[in-house]
Amino acid sequence: MFTRKEEIYRAWYAQPVEEILEKLGTSIDGLTEDEAKSRLEKFGPNVIAEVKKPPLIVIVLHQFKSPLIYILLIAGFITILLRDFVDASVIFGVVVLNAVIGFIQEYKAEESIRALKKLLAPKAIVVRAGLEREIDAELIVPGDIVLLRTGQKVPADLRLIQVKEFRVDESAFTGESVPVQKTSDLIPKPGLLTFEQKDMAFMGSIVASGRATAVVVATGPATQLGQISEEVKTVGPVKTPLQERIEMLSRYIIFSTSGFGFAGFVIGILQGENPLQLLLAVIAMAVAVVPEGLPIALTIALAVAVNRMAKKNAIVRYLPAIEALGSSTVIGSDKTGTLTRNQMTVQKIWAGGNTYTVEGVGYEPLGRIFSNLEVADLKSNPLLEWTLRIGLLANESNLVQEDGIWKAHGDPTEVALIVSALRGGLNEEKERLEYPILDILPFESELRYMATLNAHDRKVYLLVKGAPEKLLSLSRKIAGTHENAESVEMYKAAVMDKVYEFADEGLRVLGMAYKEMPPGTDEIKHEDVNDLIFVGLQGMMDPPRPEAIEAVACAKLSGIRVLMITGDNAHTALSIAKMMGITGSEDKAITGREMDEVDDIELQGIVQTTSVFARVSPHHKLRIVNALKENGEVVAVTGDGVNDAAALKAAHIGIAMGITGTDVAKEASDMVVVDDNFASIYRAIIEGRVAFDNIRKVTYFLLATGAGMLVAVFTTIVTVIPLIMLPAQILWVNLVTNGLQDVSLAFDPKEPGVERRPPRDPKEGIFNRTLLIRLAILGLIIAIGTFGIFIIELSAGASLERARTMALTTVVFAQFFHVFNSRSERISVFRQNPAENRFLFFSMIAAFTAQMALLYLPFMQTVFRTIALNINDLLITVAIASAVLVGSEIDKLRLRLTEPR
Repeated sequence: MFTRKEEIYRAWYAQPVEEILEKLGTSIDGLTEDEAKSRLEKFGPNVIAEVKKPPLIVIVLHQFKSPLIYILLIAGFITILLRDFVDASVIFGVVVLNAVIGFIQEYKAEESIRALKKLLAPKAIVVRAGLEREIDAELIVPGDIVLLRTGQKVPADLRLIQVKEFRVDESAFTGESVPVQKTSDLIPKPGLLTFEQKDMAFMGSIVASGRATAVVVATGPATQLGQISEEVKTVGPVKTPLQERIEMLSRYIIFSTSGFGFAGFVIGILQGENPLQLLLAVIAMAVAVVPEGLPIALTIALAVAVNRMAKKNAIVRYLPAIEALGSSTVIGSDKTGTLTRNQMTVQKIWAGGNTYTVEGVGYEPLGRIFSNLEVADLKSNPLLEWTLRIGLLANESNLVQEDGIWKAHGDPTEVALIVSALRGGLNEEKERLEYPILDILPFESELRYMATLNAHDRKVYLLVKGAPEKLLSLSRKIAGTHENAESVEMYKAAVMDKVYEFADEGLRVLGMAYKEMPPGTDEIKHEDVNDLIFVGLQGMMDPPRPEAIEAVACAKLSGIRVLMITGDNAHTALSIAKMMGITGSEDKAITGREMDEVDDIELQGIVQTTSVFARVSPHHKLRIVNALKENGEVVAVTGDGVNDAAALKAAHIGIAMGITGTDVAKEASDMVVVDDNFASIYRAIIEGRVAFDNIRKVTYFLLATGAGMLVAVFTTIVTVIPLIMLPAQILWVNLVTNGLQDVSLAFDPKEPGVERRPPRDPKEGIFNRTLLIRLAILGLIIAIGTFGIFIIELSAGASLERARTMALTTVVFAQFFHVFNSRSERISVFRQNPAENRFLFFSMIAAFTAQMALLYLPFMQTVFRTIALNINDLLITVAIASAVLVGSEIDKLRLRLTEPR
């Protein structure tokens, strides 16, 4: 026997069956029950280890992993040391509320996504001690003999022993939309990739047609699926751009707070001030500059975006992921099932020298067949009718309707032929009654055709479909042409030219032929398949989703590159990419084998200019994502297959498909698109941009006020005058009046032109240069106005409480003006519609009411040490505060006048 590690890496496909059976200590009669039980103890159950559910405490603690939260916690503990328990309780209350919101969102998302075990087959048929048995798939062990039938999921990694017309759907692994023809013959070539191992069947794939007997060579974690699952686990979490920007902003806040606090304390000591009073002033500065309401406002802004996206069929599992999607500069998408429908569809037909186009996509049998923009009439086009009839009858698959949805039972290629016949006007039930099948020759990969014997009106017909070049070699003439030898070869060459034309358009082409058999014939052999009359061609593809084409165009308009990363062949991938506008007519695709010949540095250059990557393995996808990240791109990866999982995990944001997506892909993703619609991804991008815009608005709104109060408090320290505001008063500004308005900004709708903006520079922080300059200007205006009114009042002989009340009220009214400034970087306040954000309207009323309560309710006056102001005082504070609006409008006008048109 062998160890698990040897089991994983042994090239089973390259060894003869007899040698494998000997190495595995088994035979065609299977293992004994005792031996199977022994191996189950050694190798363990045939299951993929599910990702452990994070404990609730881990999700809770995750909500506190933010530098801004650390700042708030430190400020809270300092206020406790100063025995200011009211201020401390307010700060800790903000921290707890932020954690609760984040916890609820992440917990609900995790609970809704976890479903990894569904990918495994629950039952399997094995041969043990010469007898067939149905057992739980998890009890399968290496050395078991497994029997496979149409429709079953492959329960483990298998080496095929015997096959009969055996085809397997491996799209979840490879992205190849067409089932793979399998063989039991030895493939002696070394170093083959998964999709090239035709004598193997892998856990999680589905039997499309035929039967097979196989021996189990790997189970559970040792399978290809298991290795992918383990690789996903080894990929560490990637910080989103928002997390990186918030951390950078937090460092700036910590640095500025520490710098100003230390400088103020030292200057105060040198001036002989009371150390306790200085400490109180330093704490006031810290409270002033730290935006206590920012963490909860950020969480709410993201939660609002999550709810908006949920209404548009996108589920976000992790809050910061929504902003990361809005920051994306590159989207790497799988082809099959994501950009395409994963439903083979006949697009073009050639018959009798005419080319026809087929209306409709997918399996729903709606549509018509056109010739030169006119609906083709089968009575007037008998060769078209026979081309459709052969495709319909020389067929082992079925088109069925389940719960109102048309689905393929069998080979998608054959189902596409059924659908094209229905679109052309044939009645399937009538055709099968009038042309009953007498015998069948199943498709064989070596012969490259299948045939049926059908009776009709006392005649017997041999109907054949297969590779065009094969059928042409077996045909004596082309229907509708002359039969002399010279002209037949000329016509055959013309047919092949049409085949090449279809293939250049990315179509998979099948030929249709027939011949009349002697009356009374009731069985056929391969020797009968000759002297055919070649009738026509049908060209099909897995068509792009129309909405995906639109989404790709919109992404380009938004400055986002779209890459196709697929396991399908390069020719098909490039054709689909050109149809979707991902590539130009002269672009080329890079294959996985070509990637193997370059190192990571060279690959970084390739991913800058190449948009289509074909025949790639999971390892190749991971290399592509890492190369893009090394180039400084913000990478989003979409996909639905097992082969996408590692790349989904490694990207800044992984997007899985909700309907066709495997559970492995969903588990590795940050977001799940419920309707598998690529257009939903584009809408999510826009919501991500809106989310970041609102985060920027909130942060800009809070920090401008904080900067103004920081400068004002610092100035009072160095000028040896009483503290301009007490810490409790500053907390009132930050948490009550600010706290109402900053949250309302999180609900702001999108601004005009969001869709046409290029992605933000990944190196750009929360603020761009324009907003940083404006923040400094407005902060200085707030500081001058607040400090000015404070000094004027003291100079006029007013009490310290009155001077502080005037300064406090000036800051509060400045916020009222500034919240409207913050709604847009360039659009004037006077051109905005205040009714667009009703939350802002109500927050303004609530904040104004709260401020009036602070000024006129005795209880509030006692707690916050304020006094009542008369109407003239209020008008003065409003006039000073309005300078913030004037300063912002002047800068916005400058920006509009200088920006390129």
